[in-house]
Amino acid sequence: MKKYILPSLKLTIVMVVLLAVIYPILIAAVGKMAPGEGAGQKLVVDGKVVGYALVGQKFTDDKYFQGRPSAVDYNAAGSAGSNKGPSNPDYLQVVQDRIDSFLVHNPGVKKEEIPAELVTASGSGLDPDLSPAAAKVQVKRIAAIRSLDAAKLTALVDQQTAGPFLGMFGPAKVNVLQLNIALDKLK
Repeated sequence: MKKYILPSLKLTIVMVVLLAVIYPILIAAVGKMAPGEGAGQKLVVDGKVVGYALVGQKFTDDKYFQGRPSAVDYNAAGSAGSNKGPSNPDYLQVVQDRIDSFLVHNPGVKKEEIPAELVTASGSGLDPDLSPAAAKVQVKRIAAIRSLDAAKLTALVDQQTAGPFLGMFGPAKVNVLQLNIALDKLK
């Protein structure tokens, strides 16, 4: 029995040191080399932090591009999806309500023109990005409210669009917060 206890204790101590001390220090060091030094990429406008690049935010004013809906009301502490399936009547009602609201705020847009991401929440509830199509479907509303040329807004969306990772992995996307910051800078 002694033959097995001592090696087991040694292995336990080695694994505790490795996994509870060395590994966390290594991960913290890698995080410090990342953008934002592991604390997230803060977006600063006029010396004031307005948000984080990788966390979705709620924009309710019609003069701004609105992001993907959140099942947790953009609460980063409680990141989650709705956990309701596509045949759940409550879920279908929420999606229909979002469609109706979008159509009220975006006259001239037809139901079939609304990208699904504008009426369905993401798995995390904190998605900061939209597809270029989801941003462009909102251009007409924002152009009318801000008295801007729609072509100028479309060009802004194109300018703010990030292509797929390494040119081939994932879709093109637009960060909604960065787009709205650029929108406020337009004159």
